[in-house]
Amino acid sequence: MSEKIQFLGRSRFASGTLRKNIRKSLVKICETHSFVIESLVYIHLTDEELLKLNQEHLNHDTYTDIITFDLSDKEGVIDGEIYISIDRVKENAQSFDCEFFTEYVRVVSHGLLHLLGYGDKTTREAEKMREKEQEAIEVWQSLRST
Repeated sequence: MSEKIQFLGRSRFASGTLRKNIRKSLVKICETHSFVIESLVYIHLTDEELLKLNQEHLNHDTYTDIITFDLSDKEGVIDGEIYISIDRVKENAQSFDCEFFTEYVRVVSHGLLHLLGYGDKTTREAEKMREKEQEAIEVWQSLRST
């Protein structure tokens, strides 16, 4: 499983146990949606690095916490790259008054949820996305406490 889900870049803040529990929760989320993970790579960047990607690939000139690229060409198979700004995750955790790792799991899950087909462009989609993110956090918290 660990070779299918990778954490690259500025990810030294995440202990082996944290990464293991996040991997387990991501696999569980995929299983509940009848998806399998072929390859899922999380690349951790700074705000400036992610801004550059956002400008180059999406023509957006704004900071963001996450950019997801779906590389799969098979139904029910996850193959993707997810770029995360750790700077944004830290700032979001302060803004939302939550623990850094809880916000990190929300963002990591958000990227996977996009690969599972969830959107967040409309109010209705965003509400559903928030609901699914909260479910993902609960899965991770249940694994963390065992």
